[in-house]
Amino acid sequence: MKKFNIRKVLDGLKEASSSTPSVHVGPQENHLIQETLQSEHFQLCKTVRHGFPYQPSSMAFDPVQKILAIGTQSGALRLFGRPGVECYCQHESGAAVIQLQFLINEGALVSALADDTVHLWNLRQKRPAILHSLKFSRERITFCHLPFQSKWLYIGTERGNIHIVNVESFMLSGYVIMWNKAIELSSKAHPGPVVHISDNPMDEGKLIIGFESGIVVLWDLKSKKADYRYTYDEAIHSVAWHHEGKQFICSHSDGTLTIWNVRGQGKPIQTITPHGKQPKDGKKPEPCKPILKVEYKTTRNGEPFIILSGGLSYDTVGRRPCLTVMHGKSTAVLEMDYPIVDFLTLCETPYPNDFQEPYAVVVLLEKDLVVIDLAQNGYPIFENPYPLTIHESPVTCCEYFADCPVDLIPALYSVGSRQKRQGYSKKEWPISGGNWGQGTQSYPEIIITGHADGTVKFWDASAIMLQVLYKLKTAKVFDRNRSKEDKSSMEVSDEDPFAIQIMAWCPESRMLCVAGVSANVIIYRFSKLEVTTEVVQLLEVRMQYELNDTESPDGGGGGGEQTSALPTPGASPQTSGPPSHPSTSSNNSDGGNMPCLKVRSTPMKQSPGYQVDLVVQLVWVSGEPPQQITSLALNSSYGLVVFGNSNGLAVVDYVQKTVVLNLGTVELYGSNDPYQRQPRSPRKTRQPSGGLCDINEGSATSEDRCKSPTSAKMSRKLSLPTELKPDLDHRDNSFSRSRSSSVTSIDKEAKEAISSFHFCETFARKGDSTLTPCLYVGTSLGTVLTLALTLPPAGEQRQLQPVIISPTGMLVRLKGSHLRMAFLDSTGALLPPAFDPWYEPNVTADGEEREKVRKRRPVSVSPSTSQDLNESQYAVVCSEKQAKVISLPSQTCIYKHSITETSFILRADVVQMSQGVCLACFCANGHIMTLSLPGLRPLMDVNYLPLTDMRIARTFCFTNLGQAMYLCSPTEIQRITYSQDTCENLQEMLGELFTPVETPEAPNRGFFKGLFGGGAQSLDREELFGEVAAGRASRSLAQHIPGPGGIEGMKGAASGVVGDLARARIALDERGQKLGELEERTAAMMASADSFSKHAHEMMLKCKDKKWYQF
Repeated sequence: MKKFNIRKVLDGLKEASSSTPSVHVGPQENHLIQETLQSEHFQLCKTVRHGFPYQPSSMAFDPVQKILAIGTQSGALRLFGRPGVECYCQHESGAAVIQLQFLINEGALVSALADDTVHLWNLRQKRPAILHSLKFSRERITFCHLPFQSKWLYIGTERGNIHIVNVESFMLSGYVIMWNKAIELSSKAHPGPVVHISDNPMDEGKLIIGFESGIVVLWDLKSKKADYRYTYDEAIHSVAWHHEGKQFICSHSDGTLTIWNVRGQGKPIQTITPHGKQPKDGKKPEPCKPILKVEYKTTRNGEPFIILSGGLSYDTVGRRPCLTVMHGKSTAVLEMDYPIVDFLTLCETPYPNDFQEPYAVVVLLEKDLVVIDLAQNGYPIFENPYPLTIHESPVTCCEYFADCPVDLIPALYSVGSRQKRQGYSKKEWPISGGNWGQGTQSYPEIIITGHADGTVKFWDASAIMLQVLYKLKTAKVFDRNRSKEDKSSMEVSDEDPFAIQIMAWCPESRMLCVAGVSANVIIYRFSKLEVTTEVVQLLEVRMQYELNDTESPDGGGGGGEQTSALPTPGASPQTSGPPSHPSTSSNNSDGGNMPCLKVRSTPMKQSPGYQVDLVVQLVWVSGEPPQQITSLALNSSYGLVVFGNSNGLAVVDYVQKTVVLNLGTVELYGSNDPYQRQPRSPRKTRQPSGGLCDINEGSATSEDRCKSPTSAKMSRKLSLPTELKPDLDHRDNSFSRSRSSSVTSIDKEAKEAISSFHFCETFARKGDSTLTPCLYVGTSLGTVLTLALTLPPAGEQRQLQPVIISPTGMLVRLKGSHLRMAFLDSTGALLPPAFDPWYEPNVTADGEEREKVRKRRPVSVSPSTSQDLNESQYAVVCSEKQAKVISLPSQTCIYKHSITETSFILRADVVQMSQGVCLACFCANGHIMTLSLPGLRPLMDVNYLPLTDMRIARTFCFTNLGQAMYLCSPTEIQRITYSQDTCENLQEMLGELFTPVETPEAPNRGFFKGLFGGGAQSLDREELFGEVAAGRASRSLAQHIPGPGGIEGMKGAASGVVGDLARARIALDERGQKLGELEERTAAMMASADSFSKHAHEMMLKCKDKKWYQF
């Protein structure tokens, strides 16, 4: 008798219930494909961040290195050099960056944060790191100043005091300027926070201190007292010196500028109100808005420049923010698109005591960076070479393609270069520091972004750069002038009726298809020639399926072009294809049968690039707006576009411009519908679309597709009647809601939305021996259904004979909404869908020539056509919860893997790595995973993001060769890699921020100045602020924190002459640090000895009178 083994049974149970892939081998034992990808091929790391720094708060410029730094409200730091050299770093605390100061030409930067920390960044390494930090505990930092070529940093505080920090050791000096010593003794009031500190350009020993209340003090550092005090009765925002050090200028909260002589006490020598109306009777001009910043820059051969932000008069309502440039008698007011955060004047010299010779102004706006050329008449702006326009209109969806055809980027660039604006400055971009990386990665990469205003942008993303190639405005297809009576039908798609929701692109044929938020699909062809389209081809489709027995099969809508009679599964497609008709018929007899947008009826000039081939619109049916499109796909070889929503799907033949198939989801199943209408399912007697269940479903699927428009709320507004909106707002604030219940709940069954499509040449039915073109349809209930396509032969017949589509039943069911599908051949290699190569659609040559061009149509690019037919293919299907691999044509499931139990997958892609193919998944709990194919072995699982928001969910995408991206803020794209190769090569690919440059020579003092003691006075700051003279600062005032970038980073980065200096400095610094540590250790030991003796003494007192037996 066979021995019964309980352990084996338990093992079997365990294996079935665990999430490891349970392997079922099909009837043939040939599924043992050698998988080449191993877990050591994967590593996850961030590569680069592109775009405008979100919510910027401060800015600095190194005039010798020519590097710009921008800090943000979330503690991010972005550094920009020449176009293509940019870098992103992050302060761990996430506190706002209130000020930045370069150590000019030293390859270092000081940042001051709103949490009262100061940090020193080392920029001599490709990934900058913090060397030192200092955290103030009793004072709040308001202003910092680091004089050129000085190692002593002045830090002003909210209490009005100034502390001094040695930037090499990051130790506080004992020298402090107290507010009560700075102001007059007779003054009773506190002068307010320090808003400005700077040293006299001609005398480093004199420091000007501006207090918020309007008091300015000239402090003598040596004698430790105030030389002069200047008082004005309006609050001060900023102060600037004339380079000769005899005058300075202040900007005030009432819109005035005051100019003071250093030695002239009492009154300013001049008061200017740049934007104030001067009253006739000599009264004070009316007050204006505060002037937030002023700069005073001199030129050798002309008048000085006074540049300021703010100061407009209060009656300029609706006036845009302005930068004012005053030069001699002329005043130019430059209007900006967004509020000004900060501005900097770029000058020829880093020395404050020389003629400044300003040549440009960098203006940091809330959502843009503008550089103005001061040297040309009319102050033109420079053309910005950085990719800072990602957010020109909010991004609603994106797609990422690595390893594209090589001719694509040049083709897009050539049509895009014609779209450039004119009127820019002729000069080179002035921020030109750093060097490009030595990247070896050479494959072309393209990112496509869809936006809320209907634009689509193509970006060249090769070799960790980003550059805009071409911009397509899809809204041009529609009439924008809405008449009043149209308003009612428009209100569904409120602010952004043209927003792009989904994009499908075939890089080889260059066909593009976009689905908009107003239930429209536009198909574009790429052409290098301009063309005028007389009438935009339009197809109108009615998609609404009511399954109530009592209703007519017509769906209740009269007068439609589109018969909604439900075709039987094998029906010939003609029953549901309307004739192609011009756009005028969109306002037809049935008042409800309207599209959401009106296609323009006038001729349209189409420039080279993407040109409209066909517009498909879903129309209102019986007073119901069309449901939003949730999925979209196109195939250039078959000439078909397919789209689906929560009602069903429609297949459009864009060659013949007809609808080939228009089916409700339920009809796809035919007789083998898995939901055979059990009594609990409300599907049969469902109320008309608009009930809450539909909303939940429709919006959930559009969220899961990561394609919903600007906000989750908006996607809901668009797909429903307006009165239901308020109920929904509470649903979408939390993203990590539990989805497990809603996936199987009744309202989920109320409507089965179409969630994905895949075209492929494969075995359509079980046991087939020939390959046929197929369309696979995935639904929100996890079903994958097959439609077999019968295509007319290529050439002339393709225009005449119909495409026939027959549903062949269900392939597989998965848990959760279906996301992605792909096919592998018998060796495990990826089978891409068939495609046509690109041809010029507007060729004017005679028909024969054109026919020749078009005949190069491959049936399929896959090796499968030459396969022996007894060999199989593998279908890879992935849903929100699990993945399965199905062997074809036997249709047996050979591998399955439960990817997540508690969360759900937002994005899954089957990607080609250099070593093989894998399935990459991004989960709502922030995990990024890769699985081998076809075996579904977990290769990588990294908890990448602690929190996933809607934006990341909507924009995350994987592409080939281990690249991925998402929008990390409304203005920035974060790119990451999951490939070990790329991680290893990343250091080489990144640009250098620091390049060894000679510091320019100091200005010549001239013979007479030297003789009679004019010119700049230098100061031995070490003597004043060093520990010997000033002592040590109070320990409790600030805490020194050594940075993670440490001394090692400096050692590795230092090179050449600069390096020797740096190394000597580092050696001193290390010695100082060791001595400091020794001293701290000694102090700690003394403290502990002290406390020990104290405790011992207390103990002795306590025990003094006790007898031994009382212990």
